[in-house]
Amino acid sequence: MNSFAAMAQQADTNRLKDLYDRCIDLNEDKADSISYYADYITREAARLHYDRGDVLSFRLKGIAADLKGNYDTASKYYLLSLGAAKKLHTINYEGAAINDLAYLYEKVKQLHKSRDMFLEGAKLAAGQNDIHSLVVSYLNLGAIYTELKLPDSGLVYLNEGLKIAEPYKKTIDITSFYNNIGNVYFQKKDYEKALAFFRKGYQLHLTNKSQDDLWITSLNIAETFIEMGNFDSAYEYAQKSLQIAERLSAKSKQADSYAMLAKLYSRKGDFKLAYDFQQKWYAIDTSLVNENTNAAIANLQEHYNAKQREQDNLLLQGEIKTSELRTKITSILAIAAGVIALLVAVSLIQKRLANKKLSVQNELISRQNEKLAELNFEKNSLISIVSHDLSSPFATVKMWSQVLQSESGHLTDDQKKAIERIEQASANGERLIRTILDVEKAETNQHKLHLENLDLKVFVENIVADFRPNATNKNIKVHFETEEKHVYIVTDRQLVSRICENLFSNAIKYTPAGKNVWISLSNSNDAVNIKVRDEGVGIEVDELPFLFSRYSKISSKPTDGEASTGLGLSIVKRIVEELNGSVFCESQQGEGSLFTVVLKK
Repeated sequence: MNSFAAMAQQADTNRLKDLYDRCIDLNEDKADSISYYADYITREAARLHYDRGDVLSFRLKGIAADLKGNYDTASKYYLLSLGAAKKLHTINYEGAAINDLAYLYEKVKQLHKSRDMFLEGAKLAAGQNDIHSLVVSYLNLGAIYTELKLPDSGLVYLNEGLKIAEPYKKTIDITSFYNNIGNVYFQKKDYEKALAFFRKGYQLHLTNKSQDDLWITSLNIAETFIEMGNFDSAYEYAQKSLQIAERLSAKSKQADSYAMLAKLYSRKGDFKLAYDFQQKWYAIDTSLVNENTNAAIANLQEHYNAKQREQDNLLLQGEIKTSELRTKITSILAIAAGVIALLVAVSLIQKRLANKKLSVQNELISRQNEKLAELNFEKNSLISIVSHDLSSPFATVKMWSQVLQSESGHLTDDQKKAIERIEQASANGERLIRTILDVEKAETNQHKLHLENLDLKVFVENIVADFRPNATNKNIKVHFETEEKHVYIVTDRQLVSRICENLFSNAIKYTPAGKNVWISLSNSNDAVNIKVRDEGVGIEVDELPFLFSRYSKISSKPTDGEASTGLGLSIVKRIVEELNGSVFCESQQGEGSLFTVVLKK
């Protein structure tokens, strides 16, 4: 190819990239145009032998389908674009496809898939030292983990993202981090910290004069003050949000501000004003429905006008059956007008009925939630009191049994054995109380994650070593197997320790003397597997579905009379899920059990 031809081809491919860039910024009413240009890029790229044609056209087709709400089609094209980008090793297009998939999965509420995509995007951005993309990925991960009701994990990514972004705050907007961190603390009901972060964002919005951002932050601050019971400050910021919405002439924002004022006066007990603001919200909400309906009517009318013009042209050309066509057109118009009027009436009636029903349901749910919260508090208090009161008798029994043991020189063998059983029973009772408190404490999410980069091989080896004396006492051999030199994972050391201790203890407890227990560790690209296999008594097939339930009792019994509370596996399941992992069991009666824990990296 001569230099002139090469320059011409370069100009043509640049034109395709410019066309692609313009299409990305088009909105949903141009979805059909995006599809058209995607096909055009496919044809031209084939003619020019342009290797990035598939990457560009597949992504545009995905965007077009996404804008139309055809999410299955969109995901197919995004995946094709990702595959084409990986094949060409084009990191920027690969990152774009990953983010497209992450946002799509979030939109359809497949939050775990969205999280995995954002994690892949963050890894890619970190490898390329792409600060902006890395910051955006961490921001999105924080929001996803918050939606997954894992606020502590969300805070890890939000704080890390904010730390990375702050040196670049002149070019990177960090206010989104303040708002998202505020939302996390609001979800955790730590309203003081939530307010502090919302106010940081508010001050920055005042500086950059971003009215949209100032509106949402004012609304967040107002809601936080409502939950804190500071109604005067809540009113101040709710009014500010309303004033901003009015300046922007944004009816949807005005409606949300009125809804916040209605919530404020409802909490204050001023139900008259709460009702007035609720009516204002309803009036705007209904008008928005009417606007959408009017737009639909106008669209139908335009289609009709186009048909009318086409018909007029035909009439002018042929002057055939003029009066008959006029009669048909008039009838069609009358029917169309009637149908449109009926649709509008039905839509408004349904909207009003739905709003009334929703209001009643929300009120009922609110009352039920308050009642459940009270009952849960009473339950936790009762458990705490009972457990505390039970601890004292067990401690007393244990103390007196030790006093009796100190006089063992004057006791018979049967008496000594009886004292040993008394002491063992009191120890089992104390252990049961601690376990119950542990489970109930877990229900209140009082454990805060402390993440660190842990070498799981060394860590598990140490726990296995701690359990070997117990196994030796039962003449059980414990084998630890792994082919990895190191297995690193970012996780919580204490929680992983409790998982291993429960599973290792159970394996020894339910395995007869002279048998074996195998503990293995394996590593993959995105997860670590911990497996515990024994030659124990096994579990009935019909009991497996209830194995991880709290206080479950199965027919399998420990082989040496050890105590079993039925709580250990429920604790394992709760901790594994807190770490975004999974646990499952394979077992047959009399043939042992295999427990597998999968921890995502």
